[in-house]
Amino acid sequence: MEPAERLKKIPPYLFMSLRKKIAAARAGGMDIIDLAIGDPVETPPQAVIEELCRRAGEPANHRYPLDEEKGMLAFRSEVARWYGRRYGVSLDPAGEVLGLIGSKEGCHHFVLARINPGDVVLMTDPGYPAYRASILMGGGIPHTMSITAANDYLPVFEDIPASILKRARGMFLNYPNNPTGACATTAFFERVVVFAGQNDIAVCHDNPYSEVVFDGQRRLSFLSVPGAKDVGVELNSLSKPYNMCGWRLGMASGNPDLIAAMSKVKENTDSGIFNPIQYAGIRALAGEEAAIDQMIGIYGRRRKIVLETLRRIGIDFSPPKGTFYLWVPVPKGMTSQGFAERLFDKTSVVTAAGTAYGQYGEGFIRISLTVPDERLAEAMARIEREFS
Repeated sequence: MEPAERLKKIPPYLFMSLRKKIAAARAGGMDIIDLAIGDPVETPPQAVIEELCRRAGEPANHRYPLDEEKGMLAFRSEVARWYGRRYGVSLDPAGEVLGLIGSKEGCHHFVLARINPGDVVLMTDPGYPAYRASILMGGGIPHTMSITAANDYLPVFEDIPASILKRARGMFLNYPNNPTGACATTAFFERVVVFAGQNDIAVCHDNPYSEVVFDGQRRLSFLSVPGAKDVGVELNSLSKPYNMCGWRLGMASGNPDLIAAMSKVKENTDSGIFNPIQYAGIRALAGEEAAIDQMIGIYGRRRKIVLETLRRIGIDFSPPKGTFYLWVPVPKGMTSQGFAERLFDKTSVVTAAGTAYGQYGEGFIRISLTVPDERLAEAMARIEREFS
C-alpha cells in the first residue's frame, strides 16, 4: 500500500537506523559499544520511582489524565516554580505552560500550531534531525542556517536571504546544542528576540540539555531574556536532568497564544500524560536537584576520559561546554562517515557521523557519554589501540 507523499520527503531517522545496525552486529556475535545514542543508563532518583509506584496504586489515576491534554495543573505549577528557581523566569501555569509526552512531540505541535503549507521554518545545520522531519510533516519548508566553530556554533541571521525571511514563520533553536554541545549567551538570545520580532518569526527553543553544562558554564533559559515570551516558546524535558528518558515527560512554556495553539493540536492528538508519571515529575522537579549535580559529576568524569584518550591519539580540541555529547573533529584526510565506519569495523564502537546532522557536520563525529564508565573506558582503549 502506497504511503502518504509527505513521508517520502523524510529521510530514515538516524537513531532507528543505528539501532538496527547495532542489533544486526550483536546478533552476529560482535561486542558492540554504542557511543552514538544519548540514552542515560543511570536510573531516576529512587524517590521519583517510588512516587510513580505509589500513585499507580490509586485507582483514580488509571482513568483519563487530569486536565487531559494540558497536563495536571499541579504539574504545570511545579514547572513554573522550577523555572522560577532555576532561571528566574515567571510563568503563569494556567496559560503559559503545557505538559508534553516528552519534548520531542512539542516540536511537532509547534509546527502544526504555527506553520501553514509552504511557510519557511529556519533551523540550524548541523542540527537535531527531528526538526526537519517535523517541518516536513507539517507542510513547511526547512531552511538551514549554518553554524560552525568560527561563529561559536551560533547562526548569523544577517546571512539569511531576504526572500527567505519574507516567507519565514518559525525557527528552531537548541542551546545547549545537539550535536555540537555549544551554549548560547544572553546577548545572543537578546538578538533572537529582536530578529524574531522584526520578522514575525515564532521561536521554538528546544532546551532539554539546559542542566547539562560543565566548567562553570551558566545554565540559561531563552525565556529569561526580556521579550522572549512575546516571540516564542521553550521546550524542556525531564529526560536528561533526571534520567527519565523512557517516561516521556516534558513541557512547553512561554507565549500564551502559541501555548494555546499547541494545546489545541495536542487535544486532538492524544489524551494526555499518565497521571502517576506527572506526580513523579512533580517529585523530581520539587526535590531532586541534587540528582542533577550527581549526573554532572558522572558526565564530567567520562568527558575527561574521552578527551584524554583523543589527545593521546592526536585529536586535541577545546570542546563546547554543554550536553553529554562531544563533537569530535575527525583525523586529517578522513570524512565523518569514513571515520565512523572505521571505528565500527575495527573497534566495534558506534559513533554518529556528523553528516547525519547536516552538511556542515562534515569533519566531525558525535560521541555520547551515556554509557557505564567501564564500557566507555573499554571503547577508549580500543580506539587508542587502533590509532596509536
